[in-house]
Amino acid sequence: MVKTIGNPLTWLAQGASGTGRAMGSAADALGSELTEIPETNILTTADIRAALSAGFADFSRYRTDVMFIVLIYPVIGLALSVMAFNEALLPMIFPLAAGFLLLGPVAAIGLYQMSRKAETQANVNWSTAITVLQARNIGPVLAMALYLLAIFVVWMFAALQIYGWTLGPEPPASASAFLSDVFTTSAGWTMIATGMAVGFVFAALVLVISLISLPMLIDRHTGVPVAVATSLQVARENPVTVATWGAVVAVLMLLGTLPLFLGLIVVLPVLGHATWHLYRAAVPRDI
Repeated sequence: MVKTIGNPLTWLAQGASGTGRAMGSAADALGSELTEIPETNILTTADIRAALSAGFADFSRYRTDVMFIVLIYPVIGLALSVMAFNEALLPMIFPLAAGFLLLGPVAAIGLYQMSRKAETQANVNWSTAITVLQARNIGPVLAMALYLLAIFVVWMFAALQIYGWTLGPEPPASASAFLSDVFTTSAGWTMIATGMAVGFVFAALVLVISLISLPMLIDRHTGVPVAVATSLQVARENPVTVATWGAVVAVLMLLGTLPLFLGLIVVLPVLGHATWHLYRAAVPRDI
C-alpha cells in the first residue's frame, strides 16, 4: 500500500543527487556479469492478458498517470504548440505521434523499475522510478535508450523525405490546405501508404529489440548485446504472440493520441507496467 505520493520536485532532486555517482561508474556498468543468453519461455495470448491486467493494477496503485502529466505531457504540449504555429512543421505532426511507439520503451524505464521494486517492497512511489538512474547497470540502460532515440530521429528524417517526395518539397500553405492535399490527392494517399509501410518497419524493429532488452537491463547486470539478443530470441520463438502484443500496443497508442494526446497519460503508464510483467513471463527470474 502506498502511503504517500510525494512531491515531484523532491523526488527529482533526490534522484538527481545519485545520478552523478551512477554515471561515474557507467564505464564499469558497460561490462556484464551475464554473458550468455538466458533460457526463455514460450508466451501465449494469456500472458498478454495477464500482463495488461497486472499493468493496469500497477497503474491504478501507483497513480503513474500523474507522473506522466508532470513529466511527459508538458513536453508533448510544447511540441504540438510549436508545430501548430509553424506551418512548415505541419507534415511532422503525424510522424511525431507515430514516433511515440518508438520512444515508448524509453519513457517507460522508470515504470519498469517501479514494477520491479514492487515485487520485493511495499513502499513504492514516484521516487522509486528515479532510482533507476542510480543502478549499477545505468551505462547499458542509457546506451539502449540512445539507440532507440537514434531510431526515432531516423524515422522523423524518413518521414520528412517521404513528404518531400510526395506533397513537398514546399511546406503547406495552411493546415486546411495540408489536410486537403493529404486526403484528396493521389500524392497525399501515396504519402500515407508509404509512410505507414516505412513506419511499420521502424515499429517492428523497435518492438523486437526492446520488448525484453530494456526490462532485462534494469533487472540484471548484463550488457546491451546480450539483452538485445534475448529480446530477439523471444521474438523468434514467439512470433505470433509478439506480433499480437505489437498490435495491441499500436491500437492503444493510436487511441491514446485522441484527443490531443490526452489518452497517452493513461496508455503509456499501463503499457509500461505491462511490458515489465510480460518480460517476467518471458524470462525466468534470476534466482
